[in-house]
Amino acid sequence: MAKSTPPSTGKKAQEKPASDSARGAEPLLIEVAWEVCNQVGGIYTVLRSKVPSMMSRWGSRYCLVGPYNPHTAEVEFEPAPLVGAVGQAVQKLQEMGYRAHYGRWLVSGRPHVVLLDVGSVGGVLNEIKYRVWDDHQIPASDETNVNDAVAFGEMCRALLSILAQGEGQRRQLVAHFHEWQAGMAIPMLRKEHWPGSLVFTTHATLIGRYVATGDAGFYDHLPFLDADQEAKNFNVHAQHQIEKAAAHAAHVFTTVSDVTARECTHLLGRTPDMLLPNGLNIHRFTASHEFQTLHQQYKERLHRFSMGHFFPSYHFDLDNTLYMFTSGRYEYLNKGMDLTIEALARLNHRLREAASPVTVVFFIITKAPFRSINVRALQSRAMLREFRTAANAVKESVGDGLFRAASSGEIPDLNVLMEDYWRLRLRRAIQAWKSEAPPGIVTHDLIDEAHDPVLNQLRACRLFNHEDDPVKVVFHPDFVQATSPLFGMEYEQFVRGCHLGVFPSYYEPWGYTPLESIALGVPAVTSDLSGFGSYLQQLVPEHASKGMYVVPRRHNDFHRAAEELTDRLFRFTSLSRRDRVILRNSVEAFSEHFDWHNLGRHYNDAHDLALARVSG
Repeated sequence: MAKSTPPSTGKKAQEKPASDSARGAEPLLIEVAWEVCNQVGGIYTVLRSKVPSMMSRWGSRYCLVGPYNPHTAEVEFEPAPLVGAVGQAVQKLQEMGYRAHYGRWLVSGRPHVVLLDVGSVGGVLNEIKYRVWDDHQIPASDETNVNDAVAFGEMCRALLSILAQGEGQRRQLVAHFHEWQAGMAIPMLRKEHWPGSLVFTTHATLIGRYVATGDAGFYDHLPFLDADQEAKNFNVHAQHQIEKAAAHAAHVFTTVSDVTARECTHLLGRTPDMLLPNGLNIHRFTASHEFQTLHQQYKERLHRFSMGHFFPSYHFDLDNTLYMFTSGRYEYLNKGMDLTIEALARLNHRLREAASPVTVVFFIITKAPFRSINVRALQSRAMLREFRTAANAVKESVGDGLFRAASSGEIPDLNVLMEDYWRLRLRRAIQAWKSEAPPGIVTHDLIDEAHDPVLNQLRACRLFNHEDDPVKVVFHPDFVQATSPLFGMEYEQFVRGCHLGVFPSYYEPWGYTPLESIALGVPAVTSDLSGFGSYLQQLVPEHASKGMYVVPRRHNDFHRAAEELTDRLFRFTSLSRRDRVILRNSVEAFSEHFDWHNLGRHYNDAHDLALARVSG
């Protein structure tokens, strides 16, 4: 097994891999993950956005391996002839009775990809599970995700073994695996003395994610946790053992942040060799000089939402309105939603006490079970369309009359030019529009409204969207997309229209949401317990001046952290329009730092180190 060493953020390995001439050809890189061509979580974003960076170094020597999902493959996968080293290995795999598909992933860079159908292992699955227990002491389990991981691991092992038989004497091979779902092949390959180099990356430890969800003192308790016992308590013992075996069997073990590295040391028993921070394909988000214009354009759409949601009850000055948001998986404590709502309640009090002219509309965007969109919300949107129809008709009618009168040398009474039909229709619409009830705080009818933690905390904090509340809250329990009748725009457009993203996570191995926010030119708040926040504190000393704020949670209790977040939000509301424009410029300019063409070098270092450890 590889010896544990302190993690690095990507300094070049001292060892040098054997020259390519000594092996006859340049190395081949195989990257394996459950989310290749299969969007089920954040690792899909990591892999997809990283492809152009990987292709720039490896070119046709780069291939990804993932599970075959017919629904996603139909959209993202294009079959190709079984040629080349990997194509021929797939052909031999098929001859063994396994269903495997070779082709291209239809993303930027169009890399080669192999998709393995784990269902084709069914007939020998029990035999494989016995071997896994006998060789690696990983217990058998009838859970679907464990069965899939074992089947996928066996197919990866077979594919890489075939590849080594054909290519191992001619070139060096590197196999890079992500997360426990793909990690089973690593101890299998080490058992049979596979000649290539093995890299394993965990993006979040399995036990860490489970325990942190219910333990407010997780980081204080971390050194004293018995990971194996916790795995049994949460009924994920087999999954944990796969993750642990992969971490110890890999030649190079990596994770995404120093926050998660600490978890690995205590929960997996091996300190990562280096850190591989996550990036984005920033050029995909770049709008150059247009991003301020886009902010204004999409902010107008948020204004229309505010008019539909709030104006039937009362109105406020949209020119003095700031839009803030949080988004992500519905992990109430892990994502810091509890801290965010507490800070909003305190901000509401502060703005009222300061008699601030600013109104804050705060969106909580996540996915929670619901029956349908609230009828009142739909009615308000329908009434807005009625106003727009009437306004356009009146504009056309008055415009024609004004044009004719002016051409005759007259200045008419504009009231006379407005047709009685449209005057009456507008009057009726305005009457139907008015409401005595305050605006709702949730846009959908939730299935379990009585036990929803976000809704219950909003009620406990008395954030009811009263007219005198400077902070208005909109809980939208569905993801924003163009087909939504309430927003009618994509998530990226929604973010561009906002002024600030708020993500003070308690448990966040990396944190893509604040990174996406700044990539879109929107300042963001994160925490020092997220990998991204820790990265900013260590490597970007002036992050606050660049519109990237880090709330200290590591050594703060909940109330002190809430006060810190409230201070940050209050200071943001006090900025002038000019200051906010300057901040957006700074954020947009600095986001280039997080492009994969900069951060991808850490992956290169990990692969170089793996090659050096095997050839040395």
